[in-house]
Amino acid sequence: MGKSRLEAFSDGVIAIIITIMVLELKVPEGADLHALKTLIPVLSSYILSFVFVGIYWNNHHHLLAVVKKISAGIMWANLNLLFWLSLVPVATDWMGGNYFQKFPVAVYAILLDCCGISYTILQLAIENCHKDNIQLINIMQRQKGKGMGSLFLYTAAIPLAFINPVISCLIFVLVAIIWFIPDKKIEQIYSE
Repeated sequence: MGKSRLEAFSDGVIAIIITIMVLELKVPEGADLHALKTLIPVLSSYILSFVFVGIYWNNHHHLLAVVKKISAGIMWANLNLLFWLSLVPVATDWMGGNYFQKFPVAVYAILLDCCGISYTILQLAIENCHKDNIQLINIMQRQKGKGMGSLFLYTAAIPLAFINPVISCLIFVLVAIIWFIPDKKIEQIYSE
């Protein structure tokens, strides 16, 4: 499989994930401000998940931009990432539909942890396939710090959800901020 086919497949799956999430949004029942107020938790969880999926799509695109060859390990690692991302609509709907209660927020944190772990596995598979590319290895080493920090925060968000779900949600936002802008070094290599 060529790199372009892997990217196209991943883009298609991510587009479907976002489509499923938006289809879960329902039209308010009523035409007043109170009707909109009831949608705030669902809309908030949708926005949070849309940002996360968008960040994964953006960073995935930048990551694959420097890949020269695709191995079976990369394909399986990519499928692993897409599997966990495909569960985001369910967790999003459950968390928002239950007004960010403790258990759904903890499950959402577990899912984000699994997505982060699977992205790290994809990075390792790419690094393993490109051992001769020093630039790529250096980029992966720098991203490992962000990745490990994110996994630590996601893992901390799991028990914190049972103490106060708002703390976990703030952690989710913090991790999103950390990953919002992809690594500039990847863009530099890609433009060369």
